[in-house]
Parts: sequence; structure tokens; C-alpha cells
Amino acid sequence: MPSTDTAVKRQQGDPAHDQADEQWMRIALEEAYAGDRTPGAGEVGCAIVRDGELLMRGHNEAERTHDPTGHAEMVCLRRLGARLKTTDLSGCALYCTLQPCSMCAAACVWAGIRRVVYGAGRGDVHPDYFDARHLNASDLIRDAFRDDMEILGGLLRDECKALYAGPNGEPASKDEQPG
Repeated sequence: MPSTDTAVKRQQGDPAHDQADEQWMRIALEEAYAGDRTPGAGEVGCAIVRDGELLMRGHNEAERTHDPTGHAEMVCLRRLGARLKTTDLSGCALYCTLQPCSMCAAACVWAGIRRVVYGAGRGDVHPDYFDARHLNASDLIRDAFRDDMEILGGLLRDECKALYAGPNGEPASKDEQPG
């Protein structure tokens, strides 16, 4: 069984993490810090990209909007779908500072997202960040009825996991956003 921090489904010739991936994850990190500074928002950031173009960026808004689905991924998927007037986001890659929960992973499957890249994984953060003990995004995507989707974890892991409480409840080690 593949590790949750490696490709679950890979397209031939597609490299794991490259320089462009790092660029997009840094935008997701910027969003996470923006969310952390915004009252009622949260410290998970997301960016959606297609063909080298940033299409949407956002952060958690669940508490601010009183919407339990207001996770960073859902916020971006919803806004991008509305902007493009479609639910089909085929060919897009989604970058997130934290491994998507099962709700967000399922939404990526339904939206046609081709690639999910995340920073901190389940083992890097406190279990309270996730909705189920044994179900994770990698399992959901691996078992989806799609052969063109992949999930990669661990990109800028240390920078991303600093935003969140540790596995044993250690406080987040984030400082102000770098740069």
C-alpha cells in the first residue's frame, strides 16, 4: 500500500515535486498566514492552478462564515466553479498546506481535480484536524473511480506543519509569515 506521503496514482512521466509545485505551495502558505491573521478564519491555505496559471487562492473561513464546509479547499473550489460557471475543474492541481480531510478530498474527486499536493500530513499534526481516525485523503483518492488523479504529500512539510498543533498537542511553532 502506498504511503500517504507519496503518489497514490501517478501519471507517467509526471515528476513528484518540482519547482513549480514549490511556487504554488508558497502561495498556499501565504493564504494560511492570511487566514491565521483574519478573525474567524483559519490557518489552512489553498491554491488551485491549471496550465501554470493561478486560478484561485483562499484559506479556511468556516468559523467566520458559520459554514462547516468552509475549509480552504472547499472555499477555493466553490469560488472557482462560480467564476468559471462550471463544476468541471479537470486538469487543475490543488495545493494545500494540510492534507485534505475526506470532505475536501471527495470534492476534489467530484470536481475533476487531477492532482492534489499537500504540505503537512495526518502524522504531522494533532488528530483534531481530521474528521475520521482511519480514513484519509490518500485512501479516498486511491479508491476513487478515476485513474487520472494523484495525491502527493510532504511538500514544504516543515513550513506547513509549523502552522498547526503537533501530533501530541504541542502548540503550533509558527512565527510571522516569512518575507
